[in-house]
Amino acid sequence: MAEREHGSEQEGHGGLPRAVVDCALYDHGRRLPGPVSLPDLLERTDVAGERFAWIGLYEPDAEEIQQVAEAFKLHPLAVEDAVHAHQRPKLERYGDTLFLVLKTIVYVEHEEITPTSEIVDTGEIMMFAGPGFAITVRHGSAPPLDGVRHRLEADPDQLGHGPAVVVHAVADSVVDRYLEVADAFQSDVDELESEVFDLSRRTEAGKIYQLKRELLEFKRAVVPLGSPLQRLSEGTLPAVPPKVTAYLRDVADHHQQVTERINSFDELVSGILSAAIAQQGVQQNEDLRRISAYAALIAVPTMIVGIYGMNFDHMPELHWLYGYPAVMVLIAVVCTLIYRAFRRNKWL
Repeated sequence: MAEREHGSEQEGHGGLPRAVVDCALYDHGRRLPGPVSLPDLLERTDVAGERFAWIGLYEPDAEEIQQVAEAFKLHPLAVEDAVHAHQRPKLERYGDTLFLVLKTIVYVEHEEITPTSEIVDTGEIMMFAGPGFAITVRHGSAPPLDGVRHRLEADPDQLGHGPAVVVHAVADSVVDRYLEVADAFQSDVDELESEVFDLSRRTEAGKIYQLKRELLEFKRAVVPLGSPLQRLSEGTLPAVPPKVTAYLRDVADHHQQVTERINSFDELVSGILSAAIAQQGVQQNEDLRRISAYAALIAVPTMIVGIYGMNFDHMPELHWLYGYPAVMVLIAVVCTLIYRAFRRNKWL
């Protein structure tokens, strides 16, 4: 039975909670046929890892996950985190059980970036891995794991290494999606960079700030996962066999690549924002110079007309036959000289 889509409803089966979207028992990497119940799982699993159960849940409530928690003796603190979600990526060890929190990222398609664009959407996957069991809990926009399950079931030799293989496969799937989102983010950053340095267009600072906010959300989901992946790949955890550790190192390397790309995006977007603000400042200065130049042109005739509008009795030019044409010529000549001076200095 494949993992259901986000939030779709399905009746529980085999006495399992409704939140269970898939449940299977694996023997030496091969899925055993038929539906299984929790008591049946407990009876037929073994701590050696040759036979283990993999239960997948989607947004379980406290009562639903409690049934699974009691069956596999999960730690209450980890169970509480798995119910309420909104955790940062982390890896915790409770006895022989590992609890791993992964943040998932979904790229939201959009025609163009606006000050209110949603570019990434985050979800969460919590994983429990212990002797004889692997439990995955999805929240929010976390993609279904049916593809991961099918790929592992097609490779029984790999799946035969036990629950740690599920941890690797899910983490690898999540990090691969980080790479896909980073590629899509690259296009957004390049497009915005071209727009900012296109002198024929004006870019709103709000668009750049929104991209930076979405990038920050991406960064918060990805970067904290580095430490858990490093611990998983060091080979110091009993729940992770050496054969799986090598694969986890590869996942950690891919994660490091994504982290470096995100940091470069962050620096580039900060530079783009600074450039846009600087361009706005330059444009404002040019506008102020242009306004000042026109004000100077207007000031000349205003001053001359103001002088001759004072109505003094003894102003020879008022009674001169060519007084009016002379004043008009004077205004035209002075304004022309000032205009040419401003044009020479590129103020107009």
